[in-house]
Amino acid sequence: MRAVKYFAALAACIACVPAHAEDFYAGKTITITTHTGPGGGYDTLLRLVARHLGRHIPGSPNFIASNMPGAGGLTAFNHAARLAPQDGTFLTLVGQGLVVHEPTGQPGLQASLGVMNWIGNASQSPNVTVVWHMSPVKTIDDARKREVLVGSTGAGAPDAQMPRVYNALLGTRFKVVTGYTGGAQINLAMERGEVEGRGTNTWPSYKATFPDAVRENKLVPLIQIGLKRDPDLPNVPLLTDLVAGDAQREAVARFLSLTTAISRPFAAPPHVPPDRVKLLRRAFDATMRDEAFLAEAERMKIDIDPMTGEDTEAAIRQVLATPPGVIARTQGALGAP
Repeated sequence: MRAVKYFAALAACIACVPAHAEDFYAGKTITITTHTGPGGGYDTLLRLVARHLGRHIPGSPNFIASNMPGAGGLTAFNHAARLAPQDGTFLTLVGQGLVVHEPTGQPGLQASLGVMNWIGNASQSPNVTVVWHMSPVKTIDDARKREVLVGSTGAGAPDAQMPRVYNALLGTRFKVVTGYTGGAQINLAMERGEVEGRGTNTWPSYKATFPDAVRENKLVPLIQIGLKRDPDLPNVPLLTDLVAGDAQREAVARFLSLTTAISRPFAAPPHVPPDRVKLLRRAFDATMRDEAFLAEAERMKIDIDPMTGEDTEAAIRQVLATPPGVIARTQGALGAP
């Protein structure tokens, strides 16, 4: 597990939690949600964290994991920001695509990412666009020559956003098919031939949720986006590789690569008391280094490359402060207003 930098950051931000926060969770139940249906990468991680996080919270609260699919992550986020309990008994695993959605001015968010209490980020893995092995498309150059149908959960999700970016920056011809409730449904759609590929997902998530297809080389990776290549895919190009030498396209690629690094962020609603936010952050940190948690993640092939809540919050604020010129070029690439 790649956690050296994480633990260095963790050592710098450990703080005492007031005793009254520790008393709060005895006998409580925490609901933890995500924006996809059962069986996908977000859902698998959500339930893994729910099985372990309670051991590190004083009072050992119970956890209920719940799915709130819809609108590429907007439904779940808006519920967390506006309707969920504000007392520390509700957490959500936020859709990665919303980290692009807000700064580029796309509609649907009912609250800013900046008002949420960020508890931590479980993974910084790059996102990978794949096609099914039966597709005639085998490389990103092939995707420039013919239309490629790829599945997506909705407009606010990265599996819809990134294909549009590739079309704008690289001249590919991805056509996004939305409406799937989660990654498992897109995987089935590839197998059935409804779509040729999947708009984007992390490679560890493919391995965790679609292991037979990975093992049998039925997924063909075309491109990845993030701050670094996945160790399993050293020869699959990053978006930054493909736009090198073009200053304007490079700026867009760097911005999107930073947003991609905030891959699996957990948040509490805006008005949770600060002492409970601290407690939840330290519990998340402890879970990310828990031997039983890491062993189960390894068995399930779930990548754990965490960031503290403080570092996640700082990264979110950096994204929201992106210069207007870069945002305007990104909006053009996304086809956003």
